[in-house]
Amino acid sequence: MTVARPILIAASVLTADFSRLGEECVALEQAGVDRIQWDVMDGRFVPNLTFGPDVIASVRDKVSLGFEAHLMVEHPDELAHRYAEAGCELLIVHAEACRHLHRTLDAIGGLGIAAGVALNPATPAETVANVLDLCDMVLVMTVNPGFGGQKYLASMEPKISQVRDMVAASSTGIRNIDIEVDGGIAPETAAGAVKAGANVLVAGSSLYRDGGSWQDIDKLADSVKSIRSVAESV
Repeated sequence: MTVARPILIAASVLTADFSRLGEECVALEQAGVDRIQWDVMDGRFVPNLTFGPDVIASVRDKVSLGFEAHLMVEHPDELAHRYAEAGCELLIVHAEACRHLHRTLDAIGGLGIAAGVALNPATPAETVANVLDLCDMVLVMTVNPGFGGQKYLASMEPKISQVRDMVAASSTGIRNIDIEVDGGIAPETAAGAVKAGANVLVAGSSLYRDGGSWQDIDKLADSVKSIRSVAESV
């Protein structure tokens, strides 16, 4: 049994002003996003290095929004507890990075927080078929991970639909699983992702492209409203 899920917008701070992360998160909350996504990169699974748990913890008490950590790292099992302690309510690991995906997701759940699994563009949807009972979210990457500002891969929409159908047909009882998309989400692409089955949209560069920032919350709010309006009209 599945339950219709609300449209949620998760703001990635990857393109925010790193010297003003606290102010940026406050501005995003005031602009109307539903949660903050932290793109955690280790310089190995993906080329870049970004947010350690201490950075996230330093911002945690500035906003009431939920935090999710997208762990683009090679050894997520070793780091999961640190990000939980930093205040992240949801940890997303990559199927490609987990030797024992079932064990990793189970361990995250054991921390008392939600567990998600991400799929790179080349990774088939069937990869998560046997772990849905441990998932609160499946993230379908609509770009290759590691960099902000990439072009949305519409070719991933059939995979989003596959995940949607797998979730609907799963024997996970009344567990409700969000389907998230990350990469190139903007007003121009949100409809395709939602039609395919996504209900959580990660927006990063598009929130800031018209000058929105902690210094101009109105422009951030306009960007959030634009994406939400398109997504909710599908």
